[in-house]
Amino acid sequence: MLPALVFLALAVFAGALLWSPHAGRAAYLHLMLATGAMPLIFGAMSHFIPVLTRTREAGRGIGIIPVAALAGGALAVAAFSLGGINWGWRAGAVLAMASVLALFVWSRKRRAAMLGNPHPCLGWYEAALACLFAALLAILATGVWPQYFPGLRHLHLHLNTLGFIGLTAVGTLAVLMPTVTGRPDAGAAQRLRRDLPWALGGTLLIALGAAWLAPLAWLGLIAWAVALARMGAAWLQLYRAEIISLHGAAPLLAMATAGFALCLLAGAAATAGAALDPAAVFIAGFLLPLVSGAASQLLPVWLKPGVQNAWHGDMRRRLGRYNGVRALLFFTGSIAAGLKQEWGLLLSAATLAWFLLQAAASLIPARRGEKSRR
Repeated sequence: MLPALVFLALAVFAGALLWSPHAGRAAYLHLMLATGAMPLIFGAMSHFIPVLTRTREAGRGIGIIPVAALAGGALAVAAFSLGGINWGWRAGAVLAMASVLALFVWSRKRRAAMLGNPHPCLGWYEAALACLFAALLAILATGVWPQYFPGLRHLHLHLNTLGFIGLTAVGTLAVLMPTVTGRPDAGAAQRLRRDLPWALGGTLLIALGAAWLAPLAWLGLIAWAVALARMGAAWLQLYRAEIISLHGAAPLLAMATAGFALCLLAGAAATAGAALDPAAVFIAGFLLPLVSGAASQLLPVWLKPGVQNAWHGDMRRRLGRYNGVRALLFFTGSIAAGLKQEWGLLLSAATLAWFLLQAAASLIPARRGEKSRR
C-alpha cells in the first residue's frame, strides 16, 4: 500500500498545483493536504511506529487507517469544489478524526508493549496526531460557534500544517538524514527529546497568535527556530557534502528543512503586513521536496521489504538522480509563490512531475533486473 500512497500523493500534488489557478483556495489546499499528504503520512507512520518501538510490523488491519483518511479528504474536497454537499466537509472531518484516534491508540499500545523506551521520534508522531485531532475539532467547532469562524479556521490551518505535517516531518528528517547519508548523527535522539517541547510549544503559539493574538506568533517563531537551528547546525557539520551534491536524497531533505524555516518567516512577515503567501511557501518549499526526497530513499524499501541488496541501491540511485537540481527549482518556485507569482507554483508542479516521471521510469529497469536475477 505504501508505494501506491506515494505515487497517489505525488500525482495529487502535481494535479492540485496545476488546478490551483482555476480552483478555490480551500478546494486545492484540501486536495493537497487532506487527500495527498494526510493518507501518505498515516501510511508512513504505520511503517515507522513498529521500528521506533522495536515491535512487529503493522498488521493488515492498520492499512484501513490511511484508506479511511483518504475517504475523509476526498469528502472535504468534494464539499469545497462541488455544490449541494455542504455536509461533506463535516463528514470528512469526522472520518479523519476517527483515523487519527485509531492510529494514536495503536501507537500507544505499541509503546506500552515494548521493552525499554521508544525512540524519541515517536513522541513527535504522537504530538503531530494530537495537533491534527485538535485541528479537526476546531473546524467542526465552527458549526457550533460560527461567530468565531475566522479564528478557528486559522487555528485549524496552523495546527494542521505546522503541527501535524511539520512535527511529523521534522521528527522523521532527524532520523532519515543519517540513513540517507550512511553516517550516524550521535546527537539526533537527544535533540529530538530536548526539542519537542520547543517545536510543539512553537506550533501552539503560532496557531493561537494567527487566530487571536498576533504577538504570540512571534514567540512561536522563536521557539521553532531553536529546534530547527540545532538540527541545521548539526547537519551542516556532518552532512555538508551530501547536502550540496548533485544527486541523492539529501539535497531535497535539506531543502525541505530550509523551506519549512522560510514558511515560518513568511508567516511572521505576513502577520506584520507583508504581501506574502506563507501557504504557497509551505507547499512549494517544504511539502514537495519533503515527499520527493523521502520517496527517493524509502520507496525501494516499501516496494521490496526485507534485506537490502543491489536492487535497492540501484533504484535509489535512479530516484535520486539530479535531486540537487530539483532542490534549486523547488527553492526558486517557493520564493516566487511566496511573492504571489503564479508561475512559482507552476514551476514547482513541473519539478514534481519530473520526479514523478523519473520514479515511474525507474520501476521498469528495476523490474527487469529483478526478473533477470530470477
